[in-house]
Amino acid sequence: MNEVKSNPSADHPVLFFDGVCGMCNAFVDFIMKRDPQGHFRFAALQGETAQEFVTEQDREQLKSVVFLLDGRLFRKSSAVVRILWEMGSFWSLLGTLLWLIPKPIRDLGYRLIAKIRYRIFGKKAACRLPTPEERSRFLD
Repeated sequence: MNEVKSNPSADHPVLFFDGVCGMCNAFVDFIMKRDPQGHFRFAALQGETAQEFVTEQDREQLKSVVFLLDGRLFRKSSAVVRILWEMGSFWSLLGTLLWLIPKPIRDLGYRLIAKIRYRIFGKKAACRLPTPEERSRFLD
């Protein structure tokens, strides 16, 4: 977790994701479907917004989603838990159950999935392009 200078979208948490990862794109779609109010914003780790707010290591290695919430960056399983908490209702409960698992074990599971995600979910030739309806929720 790191502090950042300012939030690129002060009223909205931002999920930075690997724009060419099939699993990451499915996760973004999952969140968008359950967030009709448009609370979340999204930015590819390969994009310009990520260059300003995410470490070079995160952008180059693409081994973790990064979640920006209230000026703080969360990675790996901590990012997933915070995202679930922000989603509310049932998802908050699921996030709390995950939080009860010790962080080293949560992160081990996260790393194992991250290691095989391209083999299971595929890799796109280019970053995800939002539809016109989704465009306002994506940062460059």
